Amino acid sequence: MRVFVTGATGFVGSAVVADLIAAGHRVTGLARSDAGAASLAAMGAEVHRGSLEDHASLRSGAAASDGVLHLGFNHDFSKFLDNCELDRRAILALGEELRGSDRPLVVTSGVALLAPGRLATEDDESAHRFPRVSESTALSLEGVRAAVVRLPPTTHGEGDHGFVPILINLARQKGVAAYIGDGMNRWPAAHRFDAARVYRLALEQGATAPRYHAIAEEGVPFKTIAEVIGKRLGLPVVSTPAEQAADHFGWFAQFAGVDVPTSSARTRAALGWEPKEKGLIEDLDQPYYFQA
Repeated sequence: MRVFVTGATGFVGSAVVADLIAAGHRVTGLARSDAGAASLAAMGAEVHRGSLEDHASLRSGAAASDGVLHLGFNHDFSKFLDNCELDRRAILALGEELRGSDRPLVVTSGVALLAPGRLATEDDESAHRFPRVSESTALSLEGVRAAVVRLPPTTHGEGDHGFVPILINLARQKGVAAYIGDGMNRWPAAHRFDAARVYRLALEQGATAPRYHAIAEEGVPFKTIAEVIGKRLGLPVVSTPAEQAADHFGWFAQFAGVDVPTSSARTRAALGWEPKEKGLIEDLDQPYYFQA
C-alpha cells in the first residue's frame, strides 16, 4: 500500500513509518520543515511538504495514497483548544478527499479521560468533556472508511517527551516524586513500537472496526510510577492529598489523578496484535528517561 502519514516525524509517528516500511509499504510522510524532510528521507519514506494548517497539502497527500494515518497534533498545552480545532479541520480536509473512495482514514485519540474508575473498552464512546474531538470528527464523516487508534496516557520508549517526562521534570522542580492519595489510580500504557503495529494492522485490515486500543498494560498504579522516578532521582516519594494536587501538579493534576484502566481485548482479537516490547516500569527504570 501507499500510505500517507501525518505526524510522521513524531515520537509515535516515526515508529509507525518505520514499521510500515519494514512491512513493505510505500510511505509518504508530511513534513513542514527541512529537518523533518531529512528525517523522513533517512527512514526511507517519501516526503510531502506541507502542514496541518495547509489543507491543500493534506488533500493532495491523501489523494495520492491508498490510505491515511493521521498522527499529527500540536502538543503545546498552552494552546490546547486552538490545537484541537486545528486537528478537527485537518481531519475534515482529509475526509473530503477520501469520501466515497473506500480508502481508510485512521486517526489518533486517547483514553486518558475515557471512563474514569472502570475498565474502558473499545465500545466506549469518546468523552464529550474532553476538547480533543479527533474521534468524533472522524467517525461522523459520511462516506469515509474511518477508524480511531486510541493511545494510553503514556506511550513510552526512548525519546519520550510526553506525560512521564512531565512527571520527572515536576519531581526535579519540587524535590519530591508525588502521587495523589493512595496512588492506586491506574494508567494504561504501551511502548511506541507496539502502538505502531496497531496502526499498521488496522490499516492493512481495512479499518473495519471504529475503535482500536493500543494498550499493552491495562493499568499501572501511579504510585509505582512515582516510586521509580523517586528512586532514579534520589528523591522522597510522597503522597499529596487530593485537595492539594493542583498545588503540586498544576494543570497536570487532572491527568495525575485519573484512574482509567483500559482493555485492548477486542483489538487483540480483531487484529491478531500482541505487545512484544518491555512494559512501562521496566522501560521507565532506564537511564535515558533521566538524562538531564
